[in-house]
Amino acid sequence: MTGYLEPAAAGADSASLRLFCFHHAGGGASGYRTWQRALGPHTSVWPVLLPGRERRRGEARFQELGPLIADMDAQLDEHATEPYAFFGHSMGALLAYRLACRRHARGATLPVALIVSSCTAPHLPPPLPSVDTLDDSALIRLLTGLGGLPAPILEFPALVSGMLPVIRDDLRVFADDREDVQPPLPCPIHIFGGDADALVDELDLTAWQECTTSGSEVRILPGDHFFLDRPDELFDHLRPLLRGYGKV
Repeated sequence: MTGYLEPAAAGADSASLRLFCFHHAGGGASGYRTWQRALGPHTSVWPVLLPGRERRRGEARFQELGPLIADMDAQLDEHATEPYAFFGHSMGALLAYRLACRRHARGATLPVALIVSSCTAPHLPPPLPSVDTLDDSALIRLLTGLGGLPAPILEFPALVSGMLPVIRDDLRVFADDREDVQPPLPCPIHIFGGDADALVDELDLTAWQECTTSGSEVRILPGDHFFLDRPDELFDHLRPLLRGYGKV
């Protein structure tokens, strides 16, 4: 277990498709712990963990997009062999997309598919205000309204205070993403969102269709911005989708 990658679960070596999973702002690889059991045996799930949290909590966090993408590309390259796919949720969707764009620009092997959820298309304006304009109370209210800070967590102020610096740095990366328009990717993009998402609506999701020349589709599932916390219906969609790509 080194760098960005968490180890694939036992028994995943025989899978025909690798799925690299990128977490949301303030999140970590632990959110994908149950995915191998749900998506195997045809897919091996490889959570991607950014520095500054969980087992990497002692490492410096990135606050700019470019250096983060370059670092991820260098470390993940040897593992990004065909066939593989990217899945990203919220900020993770933008990281997965920008990493795919970087690989496309340098002629590296691309994912067979890009799967994004709860994220506006990269060429649209940022959906959130600048994190530097929000004090801690305002940031907590924003995250609570989106479903990112459940009520039980708010009962532990020390825990919340420890989370906020990580969330702030991740949101700076998220805001830094809105830079240049990239050529469309030659791999398909599958787009998911929640029907009660207060941050990302169906038009924001549909705009991802401009980012590919190989087709895309939008699927709206029950839930808010963090519908991934209850992933059973998402798994129902992902299992046949990923099984098909594993046969490529």
